[in-house]
Amino acid sequence: MTKTVFITGGTGGIGESAVRLFSEEGCNTAFTYYKNTKKAKELAGPSVFSVQCDVSDTKSVNEAVRAVTERFGKIDVLINNAGISRQSLFTDITDDDWDEMIGVNLKGCFLMCRAVAPQMISRKDGVIINISSIWGVSGASCEVHYSAAKSGVIGLSRALAKELGPSCIRVNAVAPGLIDTPMNAHLSKEDIGAFTEEIPLCRIGRPIDVARTLLFLAGEGGRYITGQVIGVDGGFLI
Repeated sequence: MTKTVFITGGTGGIGESAVRLFSEEGCNTAFTYYKNTKKAKELAGPSVFSVQCDVSDTKSVNEAVRAVTERFGKIDVLINNAGISRQSLFTDITDDDWDEMIGVNLKGCFLMCRAVAPQMISRKDGVIINISSIWGVSGASCEVHYSAAKSGVIGLSRALAKELGPSCIRVNAVAPGLIDTPMNAHLSKEDIGAFTEEIPLCRIGRPIDVARTLLFLAGEGGRYITGQVIGVDGGFLI
């Protein structure tokens, strides 16, 4: 039976790569997008379904999950990839900045898991993969709100793995390092060069590097892996 994979933030760098890879592997692939309608239309196809969604809004999330379930019958794999990133001095972070960061990166993950988990529990089968960040593991200067949100994703993933494990549902977090995506387009060549000097593999990551890790965790190779934080960072946090 064909698996259905639901990826949030499917029009971003990592999200787009994951949508294409899972689709190429023969999965029914659904994804959310927020504003990038053009890219969503480019990715859509017979087995690729897009749905506009604000992952920080309960009603929007529930409607998206309902639409995907109606289209494909079930959701076997949930990948919470939607996220935002901001750099700011801690003392400059406003209430709105904080609420938006936590709302998209952490609350969005919670809402999606809560909406999809019941059908997985009833089937006693499912996979949830939440995208964190190396900064959720180690913290980053001038990214306190981002680091806090991504650290929360790790805590959520580990706790949920314990709770859903008896229902044969695996929950893991993936912590990418610096990846060549539009989210990091603001970095200068000098910034990237300095960062690369700290990476044992001597290069920044590509979206496909993360997507392949997601495919592994979602498949047979990952059947005895749960509650883990998998770094895809070229060895940066060794």
